[in-house]
Amino acid sequence: MIIYMNTASAADPGTVNRRRFFKASGLALGAIAFAAENVSAARADSSPDLVISGERILFQGDSITDAGRSRDHANEANVQPALGSGYAWLSAVELLVGRPKAELKIYNRGISGNKVFQLADRWQADCFEVRPTLLSILIGVNDIWHALNGKYQGTVEIYERDYRALLERTRKELPQLKLVICEPFVLRCGSVNEKWFPEFDAYRAAARRVAESFDGVFIPFQAMFDEAIKYAPPAHWAADGVHPTPAGASLMAYTWLHRVAA
Repeated sequence: MIIYMNTASAADPGTVNRRRFFKASGLALGAIAFAAENVSAARADSSPDLVISGERILFQGDSITDAGRSRDHANEANVQPALGSGYAWLSAVELLVGRPKAELKIYNRGISGNKVFQLADRWQADCFEVRPTLLSILIGVNDIWHALNGKYQGTVEIYERDYRALLERTRKELPQLKLVICEPFVLRCGSVNEKWFPEFDAYRAAARRVAESFDGVFIPFQAMFDEAIKYAPPAHWAADGVHPTPAGASLMAYTWLHRVAA
């Protein structure tokens, strides 16, 4: 296994652990306590450890997943340039360091600006050809954001319809695939104002319905951030209200890991 390190986004692989995630991101002690207590408690209604030896894990989504990943290294598993500098990389490095003999292969194919229909347009190359055994998807913020700014004529009904069609197609191609559906989230700061609500909550609810319909593990990112702002203001977690800071990405990775691989 080769892990390329970007010193701006990750610690030395020999010492990476969840505590260092939070220290590196400057999180308050109160938020660490929240993560340890609330996220672990949430495991009670989630699936058991999904990650087994030989797993091929694919992170999919928009810019939050993309996080500056290198297209030149996209076909390489387990390397930092290919995984970006966000929650996907932080989740991956914890798995790779914590399970060195598991022979995991982890990829990131998130693309900034994507909506559900754009995932579908590139699904053959960016999902089926990767042949994942575990697929994690975070999508939805652009489906509403681009509608609000007039760049897309989407609705929550279109979002859910397209999402279901994508997963039906995926189940036919990869019937044994394990699914992780992440809740779209925003924080009330930066680009996010009251015009987003209550419609945005309908997108969150649609994502949860999709997860339940396709037996996917649901990652409650909005609920997580709603708790986190009790310990630090919204801009600490996502300065523009949409894209997580290092602190926000660390908390996302912590939550993802405890739902999927704890």
